[in-house]
Amino acid sequence: MAGVIQMTARRSPLSSLLTRLRDRSPGLATALLGGVLAAGLGLGAFAVLVMVLWISSPYPDSGPDGALHVAAALWLLAHGVELVRVDTLSGVPAPVGVTPLLLIVLPVWLVHRAARDAMDGEEVSGRTAWAGVVTGYLCVGAGAAVYAAGGVLRPDWVWAGVCVPLVAVGAAGAGVWTSYGRPRDAVDEVLILLPAGVRRLFLGDGPRARLDAAARGAGAGVAVLFGGGALLLAVSLVWHGSAARASFLRLTEGASGQFTVLLLCLVLLPNASVWAASYALGPGFLLGAGHVVGPLSSSPVALLPPFPLLSAVPAEGVGGPLNWAAGAVPVVAGAVVGWFVGRAGRGGAWSRWRTAGVALVACAMWAGVMAGLAAVAGGPLGVGALASFGPVWWQVGVAVLAWGAGVAVPVAVVRRVWGSRGVRGGGVARIAGPRVGEGRWLFGRREKGAPVVAGVSEGAAEGGEGYDLLPVEPAVEAVPWEVDEAAREARWAALREAAGREEDEEAAPPGAP
Repeated sequence: MAGVIQMTARRSPLSSLLTRLRDRSPGLATALLGGVLAAGLGLGAFAVLVMVLWISSPYPDSGPDGALHVAAALWLLAHGVELVRVDTLSGVPAPVGVTPLLLIVLPVWLVHRAARDAMDGEEVSGRTAWAGVVTGYLCVGAGAAVYAAGGVLRPDWVWAGVCVPLVAVGAAGAGVWTSYGRPRDAVDEVLILLPAGVRRLFLGDGPRARLDAAARGAGAGVAVLFGGGALLLAVSLVWHGSAARASFLRLTEGASGQFTVLLLCLVLLPNASVWAASYALGPGFLLGAGHVVGPLSSSPVALLPPFPLLSAVPAEGVGGPLNWAAGAVPVVAGAVVGWFVGRAGRGGAWSRWRTAGVALVACAMWAGVMAGLAAVAGGPLGVGALASFGPVWWQVGVAVLAWGAGVAVPVAVVRRVWGSRGVRGGGVARIAGPRVGEGRWLFGRREKGAPVVAGVSEGAAEGGEGYDLLPVEPAVEAVPWEVDEAAREARWAALREAAGREEDEEAAPPGAP
């Protein structure tokens, strides 16, 4: 009995420490478990897929252990980790750096979902949920990297140490932010770390509205350019349909092999769409070191492997009008960016120069996203001539900036001027609304035999017929829409006073002061 008491006494400090940690960080264990489950589910999905393909293969090259090593390597590749293939014919290790963009969706969604689930139920702080999910995910990721190092596709440790934590940190942070309802305070806390001169460009109602408009325009440009690249890819595949069909049938035999090739083509479709978008932008893409495929000229590698997607590559030689027609894609994308920005600045909300500046910011965001996609969509597939495949990221970024400056900026200015045609008179008194980019506009309605009624209208000063805009007067000042009761009463008093002065001016005889 005494021994049991002594053991209990020895354990009590540790138990009290665990209790204090649990009280200070409620939900940490749940968040850790969520991160572990997210990584485990991703690994399990890849393992099931690889094992099904291995079982259905008529000529398996390795046993189940080799297939599981490949599954772990593919899971790391889905995070952007560059792999090294060691079983080459020459004996020289060959890097594999082309990340299928479609595979990235699964780990990002799992981590995002785990962070959101960790915030549900018990009271958990955002930092605790984020730290727990990231820690649990990285623990499983480290084990997967160590296990994959014993297979034929081995991870590059530098890439593994950067890409996996980057995906986990970003996706978990987005999940926590989403669970809070995407508050702007979290973004402001990040922007507050910037230098004071740069910070003023983003903080505040005006800069925030311009930043939101630029982000919406950039997102629309990315969507249109990516969709245009997918359309170009589809048209080229149909144009080279016979060659694509022949390569698909010649590449492998049997239903299992053809299913594998088809699955690989589907997984690489987003990559091929980014390649096609780079082709439309002008820089094109590389099919081997020194072999550029672009709309002006094309010089692919002489001996390309028989792969269906590679059958859509234009033939070698100087481009013609059909190749140049691909330039319509960035023109449409730039026009969409400019339209979104100009629409936000219509009604005199921004000056022409400010609208052009916001359009340039949107183009910079657009260029950054497309350059990132180009960097991930391409990479090495070997050494020597196989060391460069896909678009060059910095060339894509420069091309997007050039198309944006030439198309998006003029369209934004024209859209802003066209949207401001309804503004008449000396000016409009605008009162800031609760939502970014919107406002309340002061107007008066004149009816025969009725006094002037001052009111507030949603949206821009494009009101219906029969409404005349009142001139801006010093007494009518812009005040926030959602304020306390005293401020609201003062605002309505100012509006009534402005309406009363308007009535007195109309009733006064000509020549009166």
